[in-house]
Amino acid sequence: MFTKWVKVFSQCALFKGISPENLGLVFGCLQPKLQNYKKNEYVTITGDDFTGIGIVLAGEVVVSKENTAGNRIIMAVNSPGELFGEIAAFSGEGVWPVTVEAREACTVMFLQAGKIVGSCERSCVSHQQLIVNMLHIFSDKARLLHRKVEYLAIKSLRGKISVFLLEHYQKTGQNTLVMPLNRNELADFLNVARPALSRELSRLRNEGVIDFQRDAIKIKSVDTLKSIAGLEDYSVGLFVLEKRK
Repeated sequence: MFTKWVKVFSQCALFKGISPENLGLVFGCLQPKLQNYKKNEYVTITGDDFTGIGIVLAGEVVVSKENTAGNRIIMAVNSPGELFGEIAAFSGEGVWPVTVEAREACTVMFLQAGKIVGSCERSCVSHQQLIVNMLHIFSDKARLLHRKVEYLAIKSLRGKISVFLLEHYQKTGQNTLVMPLNRNELADFLNVARPALSRELSRLRNEGVIDFQRDAIKIKSVDTLKSIAGLEDYSVGLFVLEKRK
């Protein structure tokens, strides 16, 4: 049943260090459920009963939350092998704190949290590795949330854009970036208005800092972006900004 997703499982942090052979035993213990969704269909809705940790097997989903003013804030865009709902799984509230929507037709696997961290009835040799992996995932999620707070703390729109571009530049090592988010999604992620985002991107292009076409942005001056973001003396990290020693 799950053999077609072996490549995706090998990329999933939850199954790191678990061989394809042992995955069969693990799934026998976890009893996962698969669900297919159409484009723009809701996978979860904030406030609904929690249905388990989700792993994207195919397609993409957008994880978002509304603030007190009713504005949507994008928390993440998840591709095959990535998880959502892992923090809510152990909160004890039993409801979804976020809304997850299919960005395109997708397949999602759901796992009951209790089966992951609980004792294994079948004594799976890989179950301990599963728990260790879950702890690493929590740590990474905490770093990601810290990164989100840093974006919210940046006061200027130019600063938010600059840090976002510099992060992806460091990650890929390329001056031309294929954006993981469309313009509306990027505005929601940065918690800014879409028209204001478009105007600021156009200003940066007119100033010769960047150029863009469709879903690609070319960085023409890394130093200028660092100056705008106030990072001349800082090393841009994927999750945090660490001052150079």
